[in-house]
Amino acid sequence: MSKIAFFSTRPYDRKLFENASESHTFEFFETRLREQTINLTSGFDGVCVFVNDRISDQVLKGISEQGVKLVALRCAGFNNVDLKAAKKHGVRVMRVPAYSPEAVAEHALALMMTLVRKTHKAYNRVRDGNFSLDKLTGFTIHGKTVGIIGTGQIGQAFCRILNGMGAKILAYDKYPSDKMKEIGVEYKELDEVLEKSDILSLHCPLTPETHHIINEKSLSVMKKGAMLINTSRGKLVDTMAVIEALKNEQLGSLAIDVYEEEEKLFFRDLSEKIIRDDQISRLMIFHNVLITAHQGFFTQESLDQIKQTTLKNFDDFQDGNESDNDVSCELIKDC
Repeated sequence: MSKIAFFSTRPYDRKLFENASESHTFEFFETRLREQTINLTSGFDGVCVFVNDRISDQVLKGISEQGVKLVALRCAGFNNVDLKAAKKHGVRVMRVPAYSPEAVAEHALALMMTLVRKTHKAYNRVRDGNFSLDKLTGFTIHGKTVGIIGTGQIGQAFCRILNGMGAKILAYDKYPSDKMKEIGVEYKELDEVLEKSDILSLHCPLTPETHHIINEKSLSVMKKGAMLINTSRGKLVDTMAVIEALKNEQLGSLAIDVYEEEEKLFFRDLSEKIIRDDQISRLMIFHNVLITAHQGFFTQESLDQIKQTTLKNFDDFQDGNESDNDVSCELIKDC
């Protein structure tokens, strides 16, 4: 029976996993796994982590010395794990590669439609007894050009939604999808997608190549007044550049479910504390900015899939089985 330490645990994690397996024992820690919390992994066979745990070379060295042989991610992304160090220290890395991509795509739709039709403002007005339509003019998605950066499973789900709404869809991806081409998605070079899109939505992984793919230069290429949506990874966007683009009205509106420095903020109740992050504080002032705290994945269907896949990863680790959910630098050609 393997013993697994869960980090960055929230109440829903405990509810999902606490009595979910007779083959493994779990212990839950609210803190993130990082250099300062390595000592908590003593006596465990594996650790189960989330998006804001930092699995660096030093962390991997430390946990391997404690006897840990598995890092199991409760998410698809693995940019927070040093895979070269994992190989060096003999630690296996596994993930949940897909869990209801429609959940994130539908959240991107919710963010988009909220900004497009200003329903968040209308809700607050009506609650105050103000039934005026002044300054609530939106626009119709049908016939607009929507740019998609990244057409993996989530990007494809979003394309299907937009196709049903009658939008013209442009996409940028190194590996174009034939299925998307069949429904009318047009693949273009990045600059052309930026130039022509009324709405731009990010659905690509975070890699050295995509880090700050939205920056001062790319924002200047975008159509003036366009909308930007990011439900993927915070570091795809240079926050300071976006703030400047909002200030000079080059960027018309912004919706984000992720943020560059979210590990200091998201998944925590800070309502009684002073927010010391000046960038997100500045973003929250703009009337045309909508922020949610990394909840795109947060549906019952997604949580169930995360649980089932993570438990299977634990089983495969314990039994020494190979798995399609393994992540290594060889698989992603990073060694």
